[in-house]
Amino acid sequence: MKSATQLYIVPTPIGNLEDITLRALRTLKEVDFILAEDTRTSGNLLKHYGIEKKLVPHHLFNEHKTIESILERLRDGATCALVSDAGTPAISDPGYLLVRSCIQAGVRVECLPGPTAFVPALVNSGIASDHFVFEGFLPHKKGRHTRLTALANEEKTMIFYESPHRLVKALTQFTEYFGEDRLACVSRELTKIYEENVRGTLKELIACYANKKVKGEIVIVVAGKD
Repeated sequence: MKSATQLYIVPTPIGNLEDITLRALRTLKEVDFILAEDTRTSGNLLKHYGIEKKLVPHHLFNEHKTIESILERLRDGATCALVSDAGTPAISDPGYLLVRSCIQAGVRVECLPGPTAFVPALVNSGIASDHFVFEGFLPHKKGRHTRLTALANEEKTMIFYESPHRLVKALTQFTEYFGEDRLACVSRELTKIYEENVRGTLKELIACYANKKVKGEIVIVVAGKD
């Protein structure tokens, strides 16, 4: 481990616990403490790999309040790793504010490569992957119409995150802005036992999920405008 680095951004598995790098495991073992979005979830991962390390909560609801105390520890020479519940921190998860603050404070930051849900979803979709835009979670109410209107003429492949209970509503809204014949793919439970990738037009996907109880994390890949 490079002694100059003080904050490590460590991606964790999005489902299958085997999808973690040797470097990530070594880093988690060597840092002084770990910042975790959910200490229970991260605790299970550490327990699985026999890592005993102090976990400090760092999530959407406390990140503004805890950054200064974290920076103080890092300035004093401590090292820490930031992990989210799954995937790479700061991608639709907490992390951006801490990384920005560390850079501004002259604290060295290093991001390890690793799992991110939208990459396998994009590749599995069979939709053009040479140019794409990652939208993550769209606003639930305010700003949603504005964003979808702006994307109506987007020619690049679009990638969205969505919760299971809002899947059909999101697909229905997409038909209103993109057209019901637009090709898309819904990826669910990526890397897990019940991984599912359903491809078709938006109209076909709505029919597929209209009367189905859906569970798990959702990634929706939508083809760009011709």
